[in-house]
Amino acid sequence: MSPKKVDFSVGETVVYPKHGVGEITQIETLEIANIKTKFYVVKMEQSKLTIRVPLDKQNEVGLRKVSNKKIINEVYDVLKLKPKIRRIMWSRRAQEYDTKIFSGDPIKIAEVVRDLFRKNTQSEQSYSERQMFQVAIERLARELAAVEKTDYFQSTEKIENILRNK
Repeated sequence: MSPKKVDFSVGETVVYPKHGVGEITQIETLEIANIKTKFYVVKMEQSKLTIRVPLDKQNEVGLRKVSNKKIINEVYDVLKLKPKIRRIMWSRRAQEYDTKIFSGDPIKIAEVVRDLFRKNTQSEQSYSERQMFQVAIERLARELAAVEKTDYFQSTEKIENILRNK
């Protein structure tokens, strides 16, 4: 059974799994090869990117509403847990982290943030670990900011405080 189609409206904040949080700025009809198609125009605030999602493909690409408070509370619970240190090759772990980040699922993204976070007293991260951590925490912080009506920097600080104080 496929997920039911959700109608989004202009001005609504949504999550596009491959790029994060954005806002629907308009719904437009374009004619491509004599076929009229309706698109959501989604402006991604962080990457100066505008994405057009055909209304009939929104489930396929995973376009969804931002999470609710219950899910955000689960995210905070995940962040408070001990990191899962996996003793497998970095390339394999990186692949798993990538899959979690681009799933668009805030709980999976929180797992990546938790597992890649390093306190100042811990060993140094590799460049690719730091890069992946930055992508994950940015995604998570932008969604938290949208749900909690704060800004990206406050959300990032909140996440880092939870991670530092466990």
